[in-house]
Amino acid sequence: MIEKFEMKNFGVNRDITWEKLAGINVLIGENGSGKTSVLKMLYAVLRALELNKKGNDPYSLGRILPDKLYWIFQANRLGELVTKGAENPLRIRLLLDGKHTEFEFGADTNLTIKTIKTDFKESWKNTTVFIPAKEALSLFSVILKTREQDKMFGFDDTYLDLVHALRIPPQKGKNFKAFADGRKSMGHLLGGKAVYDEKNEQWYFKNKNTKFSMGVMSEGIKKLAIFDQLLANRYLSQSSIVFIDEPEASLHPKAISAFMDFLYRLARNGMQIFIATHSYFVIKKLCLIARREQYSIPFLALSKDENIPLQYEDMIHGMPDNSIVDESVRLYRDEVDTILGG
Repeated sequence: MIEKFEMKNFGVNRDITWEKLAGINVLIGENGSGKTSVLKMLYAVLRALELNKKGNDPYSLGRILPDKLYWIFQANRLGELVTKGAENPLRIRLLLDGKHTEFEFGADTNLTIKTIKTDFKESWKNTTVFIPAKEALSLFSVILKTREQDKMFGFDDTYLDLVHALRIPPQKGKNFKAFADGRKSMGHLLGGKAVYDEKNEQWYFKNKNTKFSMGVMSEGIKKLAIFDQLLANRYLSQSSIVFIDEPEASLHPKAISAFMDFLYRLARNGMQIFIATHSYFVIKKLCLIARREQYSIPFLALSKDENIPLQYEDMIHGMPDNSIVDESVRLYRDEVDTILGG
C-alpha cells in the first residue's frame, strides 16, 4: 500500500505531500489541475518497481523508470515534466509497503534519470493497473498496433499495460470471497460478461447464449467489463493498487453508486484504490460510505492556481468544500431563482 507520497515541481503541481493514505483515496480539481498526471506518475513508479529485476529480467529501476515515464507521458524529453520556470528539479518520493523510493531530474533532462534511490532490491511483489477514462476493449488491436508495431505516440502505456493484463484468460477455481461477491454484483450491473476471442483478437459481450460485438456496447458497460475481467483472470489480488481516471464516465448515476459500493468492498479486503473524478455523484456516494461505515476516505483537491492552497480532507468528517459541490449549489440556487422569478 502507498502510505505517503511527495511530488515537487511536477507540471502544474509545485508541492504535494499526501500522508495517511487509505484503501480509497480521491483527487478532484478543475480541468488542467493535474489530477490525471498525479495518478499516472504514481502508476509509472509502481509499474517500474513491479518490473524491477523481475524473474530473469536483468533490467533495473534505473532503466525501466525513464522508459515508463517516456511512454506514459509521451514527452520528447523527461525535462518537459518539470514545472515551467521552476528553479529546483522535479522530485518524487514514495513510501510503499514501508519502503522508500525517490528520484529527481531537472528541466534539461533528456531520457536518463541519474538520481534514483530505492529500498527495493528486487521487484515489488504486487500488481498495479491504471483504468483510463476511455475504455480499451473495443480498441485492442489499435492500441497494440500503435504501440508495439508502429512504436508511435497515441495510446500511452497505461493503455498498453491494461491490454496485456486483460488478455490473460479467466482462471478457474475458487476466488477470494470479496472478489467472487463483487463479480456477482458486477454481473447484475452488466447483464452479462465480456469474452475475448483469442483467435480473432476481438472482444464480445455475452448475455446468456447471445454474443454481441463489444463495439456496439455502451462505454459504461465496457468500463465495468474491464474490472470484471481483471478479477476473473486474477490479475488483481487483494494487495493490488488500482488507479481509476473518471470512473463516472458514461455511467448512469445508479450505476455509479453501485460501482462505488463495489470498490468499497474491494478496498475493505486489502486493495488500494486511487480515483480522479469530476462527479458530484462519486463524491457524494463515497462520503455517505465513509460516514455510514466510519471508514477513512482521504480527499485531495488540486488547483491550477498556485495561489490557492491544496485541500487535504477526509470524507469520514463529512462532505468537504470543493468546486464540484459549489457548482451543484450554484445551479440549485439558479433553479430556485428562476422558479421564484417566474
